[in-house]
Amino acid sequence: MESFYRLNKVVRILNNLRLGVNANLKNAVSVRNFTVSSLKCDLMDFFDDKKNWGAKEVKCGRSWTKEELRLKSNEDLHKLWYVLLKERNMLLTMQEECNAQVKLFPSPERLDKVADSMENLETVVRERNKAYHQLETGETGERPGRVETGAFGIRYYYKMCEYPLPKEMNTKWKQKYKFYKYDKDVEDFLIKYREKLYLSKRRKATRDFNHVIGLLNRYPNMDMEALKQQYPDVDIEKAKRSRKYGGHFAPQ
Repeated sequence: MESFYRLNKVVRILNNLRLGVNANLKNAVSVRNFTVSSLKCDLMDFFDDKKNWGAKEVKCGRSWTKEELRLKSNEDLHKLWYVLLKERNMLLTMQEECNAQVKLFPSPERLDKVADSMENLETVVRERNKAYHQLETGETGERPGRVETGAFGIRYYYKMCEYPLPKEMNTKWKQKYKFYKYDKDVEDFLIKYREKLYLSKRRKATRDFNHVIGLLNRYPNMDMEALKQQYPDVDIEKAKRSRKYGGHFAPQ
């Protein structure tokens, strides 16, 4: 009997709780959080506005700069990231749809602007994380890494990561990351590759040097400080001593 009374007491307590919950539900008011996204029950969020369908050009602004993003709070950056992510998904869907229908995708530079904005936003967030971790722990908080040499002898920054298996037993890691081992063909490739880089750098320096001389001939009273800032690798005094400087060219 004692166990029966105890069980009956528990049942009464549960009934009272159930009645209290039902009463609260009757008096409750349905509330929907504020959002800027349009309420759509289909997949139209993945497509552009209908007025832009078939247009040859869609007007859009520029990408977000790092200076502008540094002025925003962490909450605003978090919201802006998802706005950009939603815009990128929409643009990729429209690009795929235009390719499927063999039509021109209007203003494809929008994808580049969104990608630049997301990259700048991620850079700003990483800067704040580094500053916070350096202030609290004295370390950057970034994933550790080291400079490695790839299979073709080209150096790159390798970010370390934890794996459930040692690298000697991890076949996927061995297939993905192949480091440099001496090979005669690779050494011949590196010689030609470095020669190509050197020639490209030399051609660029020659083009900039000749372009600066042309600017000096055409605009002799131009601001030299601005010219040095625009072309820091060009020796302005050497360009003035060149035989190409001060020719017979006279601006109209």
